[in-house]
Amino acid sequence: MQHHYALNSLFLNNTWLTIGSFDGVHRGHQEIVRRLSSGAHAQGAQAVVLTFHPHPKKVLGKSKDFYYLTSPVERADILGNYGIDIVVTFSFDMQVAGTSARDFVKELHAHLGFTRLWVGPDFALGRKREGDVPTLRLLGDEFDFIVETIDPVKVGDSQVSSSKIRALLGEGDVEQVSALLNRPYSIGGTVVAGDGRGRTIGIPTANLRVWEEKQLPRSGVYVCHALVGDQNHGAVTNIGIRPTFDHRTMALQVEAHLLDFDDNLYGQEIELEFLYRLRDERRFSGPQALVAQIHQDIEQARVMLAEKSS
Repeated sequence: MQHHYALNSLFLNNTWLTIGSFDGVHRGHQEIVRRLSSGAHAQGAQAVVLTFHPHPKKVLGKSKDFYYLTSPVERADILGNYGIDIVVTFSFDMQVAGTSARDFVKELHAHLGFTRLWVGPDFALGRKREGDVPTLRLLGDEFDFIVETIDPVKVGDSQVSSSKIRALLGEGDVEQVSALLNRPYSIGGTVVAGDGRGRTIGIPTANLRVWEEKQLPRSGVYVCHALVGDQNHGAVTNIGIRPTFDHRTMALQVEAHLLDFDDNLYGQEIELEFLYRLRDERRFSGPQALVAQIHQDIEQARVMLAEKSS
């Protein structure tokens, strides 16, 4: 899979294209890219995704405190796993937002050479969203491409969407998020030095420096898989402000205790996959009460991980 951040150097022919933010690459996104890639490859064409960063909602001020489910690199890697050959992460700004649908499609067609464009039925691009599906079909007649539409995917009675997943993460419902993503929600980060308090109480933790624009699950304690290199460890992860010890900061911290692991992780990259929520974060009367609760969390996590793997 090739990942490009601009159109300038691309002059492709005979491709199938889909366009969208694709944040999270959820089950709805997966359906469209599966069909795109399988259809394109059957016809000897390349499957191409054009996505945007920053997210249009963030640039246009339509969503306050916007956080991403996936970074551009994460998103491209996941799309590659579903058969996409080329991902273009296109820089979205107010100039792009003000471009007419025809001019934008003309530029894309000149660089990407697509013969089919796959979109959802409510898709629109260009200035004031003027490039809806009927308009795109007219542009297809002009620039010689076919527009294909695909209906949204539902899980139960709910349509799968990135905004729905963000709302569920805000509730801490990581199990339902996994159902909508078709995989666990994950957070990656570099292990940085903390205050060492976890080791002093016999429960060492890896403190992660996480991309500041990444959506975190609701504060609380979770059962995770911790991926370190090619190794997978069970973990109990706390997201929060550590109220038993810290009274001055409201900045959320992500710290994970890896089960049956005792090695130096400083400077290493860890990816946490969130499987289950155990409880809310809360303030305890003192370190002894906190340690007792953490040991209960660890035992509960072991049971849940064993059941998952059986």
